[in-house]
Order: sequence, then structure tokens, then C-alpha cells
Amino acid sequence: MSQRLRAPVVLPCDPACSVLRDAVVDIDDAGRITHCGPAAHAPEFAGPVRELTGILLPGLVNAHAHSPMTVLRGMGGDLPLVRWLQEVIWPAEATMSPRDVYDGMVLGSVEMLRAGVTTSAEMYFHAEEVARAALDTGSRVVVAPAVMDVPGFDWRAQLAGIDAWIDADGVLSGPGDRVEVGYGPHSAYTLTPDALSSVAEAARARGALIQIHVAESLPEDVKQREEFGSVPALLAEAGFYGGRVLAAHGVHLSDEDIALFAANGVGVAHCPGSNMKLASGTARLRELRAAGVAIGLGTDGPASNDDLDLWEDVRLTGMLARVSTMDSTVVTAADLLLMATRGGAEALHRTDIGVLEAGRWADVVHVGVDDVAFASGLDVPDPQVLSTLVWAAGHRRVTDVWVAGDAVVADGEPTRVDRFAAQTRAGSVTARLLTV
Repeated sequence: MSQRLRAPVVLPCDPACSVLRDAVVDIDDAGRITHCGPAAHAPEFAGPVRELTGILLPGLVNAHAHSPMTVLRGMGGDLPLVRWLQEVIWPAEATMSPRDVYDGMVLGSVEMLRAGVTTSAEMYFHAEEVARAALDTGSRVVVAPAVMDVPGFDWRAQLAGIDAWIDADGVLSGPGDRVEVGYGPHSAYTLTPDALSSVAEAARARGALIQIHVAESLPEDVKQREEFGSVPALLAEAGFYGGRVLAAHGVHLSDEDIALFAANGVGVAHCPGSNMKLASGTARLRELRAAGVAIGLGTDGPASNDDLDLWEDVRLTGMLARVSTMDSTVVTAADLLLMATRGGAEALHRTDIGVLEAGRWADVVHVGVDDVAFASGLDVPDPQVLSTLVWAAGHRRVTDVWVAGDAVVADGEPTRVDRFAAQTRAGSVTARLLTV
């Protein structure tokens, strides 16, 4: 049903990060935005009008996550990356059923929606269950079924399965195009260059996104770096570029690597919380931005972060960038908000989400201002509104969320699933995994 949302402040997340006062967002019957702008200049509207008291902004985009890992939260939390994967996570995941993945994703989706994250880019196995869970909660998901050449996994069968899924249903499917299917080659250290080439060729032929871990930590990719110089150079040698590519983490990149990414339109999912917790390092955000690389923000998995609150990663992004460069101006509050919204969409090579503008999906978040952070209200200078939202408020006052125009969170609670039942089901999975 068409509707108009009106609020004292609307942040469309255009390139200038405009702060619109007393503005509206109009949504059509299909769930797309038809207009966003000041109420005084809005077109006539005959449908229902929802008067809100806070801030409207685009749904945040979690550019890299493994959200079904909510059921693994806290496991092996004091180990470095490679040991954590090999000794704890992969053995536990080997025992997970499709239903376990579904229950974990439902809980993860609920956690994200309640924080105003409407889209997540997921790399996981039993990906059909990841998509089904997102549809049940009403969220949007960019799912990349995992492709790995390690014991217990057949990468050729995994690749064939993704091909068949896209060939049958298309890259985009579901109401409001809520499900996008792509390819998830895990990394250069779990696949040979020939396998990476095969994945890239399949993805390019279908116009699908590839999600891959790149240069996350120094102990990984040692053999690959010795032979090719770097993982981005290896990917170039393997013919991996030329399509839609998202590199997760991108912590240990040289100037040449960054130039390769920029020249080939590779997006980067920056995951500061996970990178810090696993002691992986600090990505070169200033240099990536200066080169024109599209940068989104990601939480990574809830077993390595350990939450799915992208607002926390927004703040960590800013603080890490500032302290690593000793420059408090290197990223502003506006820069950080844009990375969490339109930047994530650009990193995913999407032009239909991440911004409140005509033609895009109406993925909208309402942040209330009945909070200690907004004690001074909204009648303050524009930079102060942005600064308070980014640095102080975060997810605390996310009260309402719409995806493709559908209300999926109301008064802070999901509308399509029972949060407490979701918590119970996921908790039961965790309890069982701990006994394996």
C-alpha cells in the first residue's frame, strides 16, 4: 500500500549527506520510493501519512556477514583467526543441519533489523535456508553460498549448485527483490587459482556478485603471497576480475593491491570489529578511499565480532581511521554514515538500495530522539545532528523499520517473527553444538 512517511529530519544519504528538515518519503504500492524531499515542496499525496518524531534514513547495509553463526557466538573467542577456524568453527559447522542454519539466520536477521540493518551480504552454506530465514523476517539478503576446497566440501558440486539456483530463479527473487544470489568462494587459501577462475567465469556469465575473503590476516595466504606476491595479484592472474566482486576485510593491501582493486571496480567490506577482535590488523581506509574504491562496512560473523550491530562498526571505523593516521579529520560523521548506507550498496554493486531517492526500494529506518543522546533535540546545526546520530545514539532508538515499504520492525520489535521464540530455538542449537 502506498504511504508517506514524514519526519522532522530526513537523511537521504545522497553524496552530500544532506540533512533535510521537515521532509517526507513517499512509497508506492510496489514498495519503491517515488519522492524524497522537504514537505513544503512535496507533490500532492492522497494516501495515508505517517507522522514520525525523529530521523528517517536508509536501511543500513551490512556488507559482510555470516549471520547464521549466532548459534556459534562465543566459541573459541580467544584464538587467532586460523586456529579459531580450523579448531573450533569448521568442526562445529560440519555438524550443523539446514534447520540449524535457518534458526541461526532468523536470530541474526532479527538482531540486524532491530538495529536498522535492512540488507546483509551473507556467505554461508545451506544458503537456501539463509534466504528462507530472511524472507520470513522480511529483511533483504545478498547470499553467497560458500565454495571451498577443504575436507568435507566439494567445490565443484557447490559451484554447480549455485549455477543451477541462479539459472532457475534468477539473480534477484522474492517479494521486493529481497533475495540476491551470488557466489561465495571462501578465499585464495581454500581454493586453487583454477577453481577461482571457474567461479569467476560462472559469476560473470550470470551477472552475479562474488564475495571473497581477501588479505584478512598475515598468517593466512602465506603460500599464495610467496608465489604471486599478493592475493589481489593472484586473483588478477586467475582472471577473477571483470565482473561484480566484493572483497571482505582487505586488511593487508599494498599500494599496488589497492590500485588493482580500484582499476577493476572491486568493492571492499571493511570489518573493523572482527579485525580487532581477531587481531587481524587495521585496514588502510584512507588509502582505499583516496583511490576511489567503493567501501561498505561489515560486522563479519557474530562469532568473531561478536554482534551484528553495524552502528558499532560505524564508530570503530571512524576511531580506527583517526588513530591509525593521527588525523581526527580523516573521516567525518557524514563519511561514516554514507559508508554504512550508500557505500555498502556501492560495494555490493547495487543501485536499488542504500539511498532514499526515487526508484530505489523503500528500505527505511526511523530513529527516535527520545534518548539521552538527543537531549538537545533536533533544532541544532546539521553537523551536530549527524555527529550525535553516528557517535552517540547508534541502534538504541531504532524504533521502526521498513523493507520494500513493508513494516518489519514496529516499536523496536520484529513484526513477522516472535523474537523470544527465535532466541529459544537458536539457543537450543548452541546447547547441542557444545556437546558434540
